Amino acid sequence: MHKSAANPFKKTRRFADFYAEWFDALERTLLPLLRDSLSSSSSSSSTSVQLSAAVHALHCHLQSYYSALNLAASSSSADQLPRLLCPPWRNSLERPFLFLGDLHPYVFTTLLRSLIENDGDDSDDEGAGVFLEDDCNQLSGRPWQVLTAWKNPSKHTISRMEQIECGVRLMVPALWDRAKAEQAHFADRVADQWMKASSKKKETMATVGKAAAAAAQGLAGVFLDANRLRKSVLADIMSATNLYQAGLFLEALAQFLVGLRDPELLEKFQHCPVKMR
Repeated sequence: MHKSAANPFKKTRRFADFYAEWFDALERTLLPLLRDSLSSSSSSSSTSVQLSAAVHALHCHLQSYYSALNLAASSSSADQLPRLLCPPWRNSLERPFLFLGDLHPYVFTTLLRSLIENDGDDSDDEGAGVFLEDDCNQLSGRPWQVLTAWKNPSKHTISRMEQIECGVRLMVPALWDRAKAEQAHFADRVADQWMKASSKKKETMATVGKAAAAAAQGLAGVFLDANRLRKSVLADIMSATNLYQAGLFLEALAQFLVGLRDPELLEKFQHCPVKMR
């Protein structure tokens, strides 16, 4: 009998490996390529082609990640879905920025808004922006098309940004409400059936298993929709910006992801004293 090819994301451990490789390509290949393209001093058409290719490659890389995440969620069993919703491969600095398993959509719109609001700001505040100190040095010497990309953006661009932000503000609470409803339904169903079958261990375990499977299916649907929202927001931002604006946004997003995994920054965060109130 013919056997179908094994799904690469049948086990979430496989997805953790995939994410490590995906992140390595982002940090070591695609982000440096985009930075080099943004820093090119030539105004030739070949430079624009190079930047366009770098922007397209990084955008596709981000989209491929969410497609892979959806595939992993669709292929996961009930006991593995929680690992995707609360991924153990994310460090303690990344987790506060997660929403239903991955980056909160507000991160995209907030980074975008920071580019608009902070453009032309000459403040020496060492905490400004999303770049680490060493990375800020790479912004000098860039061509004027890049340096002025977010200076006085058109009314159309601002309007599109506001539309994207409005859409995110509407969708995020709706997704969160659905997730909470699925969790509440799971708890109610288990509690009800547990009492009815409490005298029979096998029946109790079977009931809990069925409730968990039903809850996993419902939560998987919310998880998939959250990833569709993330993909949609990224695509909308790409369509609403010109080449240089899109390049700077993707650079900020990629550096944000890389920065959250910076060993020195992570160590400082983990050893930061927190006052309990």
